[in-house]
Amino acid sequence: MSEWLQDVKDLTLKGQIKVPYTWSVGEVGSRFLVALRDEKKIIGNRCKNCSTVYVPPRKNCGRCFKDIDEWVELGSKGIVTAYTIVRYDYPLQPTKAPFAYAIIKLDGADVGFVHIIKEGLDKLKMGTRVRASFKEDRKGNILDIDSFTII
Repeated sequence: MSEWLQDVKDLTLKGQIKVPYTWSVGEVGSRFLVALRDEKKIIGNRCKNCSTVYVPPRKNCGRCFKDIDEWVELGSKGIVTAYTIVRYDYPLQPTKAPFAYAIIKLDGADVGFVHIIKEGLDKLKMGTRVRASFKEDRKGNILDIDSFTII
């Protein structure tokens, strides 16, 4: 090691960084979010090549890399395939603890997506059936689904 490097002290700067960026979910993501907001519907898309159904929808298939343009309406019910229970509050969380982050595979979908479960955490286990509960005042984001409830 070079001798000068031994005299270098660690430097830590504490503070906040402003990140003034905006971003778009694109044509595919926008269609998904508009359906949540305006119709209380969860839509996905199906790859014509391998028949995989994605929710949230994607522009390209992750399995065969083909463009996807076939839309499907999925129900609001599914099963929990994995979860973790959050017991401590943190400002960036979508709701107050306790709640669960869960991977939910909707009926008719081939992949799961992450959302939250607020109630019935003591009954939550792998394979639990759940249903989406929509907010009354929807704004066009994934949290227009308030949470999933155990059925």
